Amino acid sequence: MLEENMMLIADKMKLAFLRRIFDQVREREGSLSAMEAFSVEVIHDLHEPTIREFAAFLNISQSNATYKVNSLIKKGYIEKQNSIIDRREYHLVLTDKYYGYTNTVRGYVDKMCKQVEKTFTEEEQKNLRRGNVPKEMEDKWFFYMKRNRLYAHRSWTGIMIYMVELTP
Repeated sequence: MLEENMMLIADKMKLAFLRRIFDQVREREGSLSAMEAFSVEVIHDLHEPTIREFAAFLNISQSNATYKVNSLIKKGYIEKQNSIIDRREYHLVLTDKYYGYTNTVRGYVDKMCKQVEKTFTEEEQKNLRRGNVPKEMEDKWFFYMKRNRLYAHRSWTGIMIYMVELTP
């Protein structure tokens, strides 16, 4: 029951986010194509990757990744930042312009958090905070709480799909 409810919440959040992205980037100067929108989300989820890490994750050539990155830099969604460890290497960092678009989803996330509080019993909320480590192949989600954030990863790939900030 809890897993099905979390899946419904995750799907609704993803759809709302994608709708907002497409609504806001359509027909604007410097707007993102669908592929660019997905690319910037990958950069977000990889947490400041290098171009090499970005290319490897998407299984594309480094030159193709560089082309995508340069387009996102030109449109103002990401910046290159020198690595502290190796000054020859750059990390891809999201800009305020990106966060401006994603913050529009914040209201929806807050609404969903309130819905979680209404929907789940105290025991179910405790289970959410305790997390879920997949035990069988059929378990699709690995989720855990860190501070007041709920992280949801696909169990097979380990890719973080959602992070929801829950208010106490």
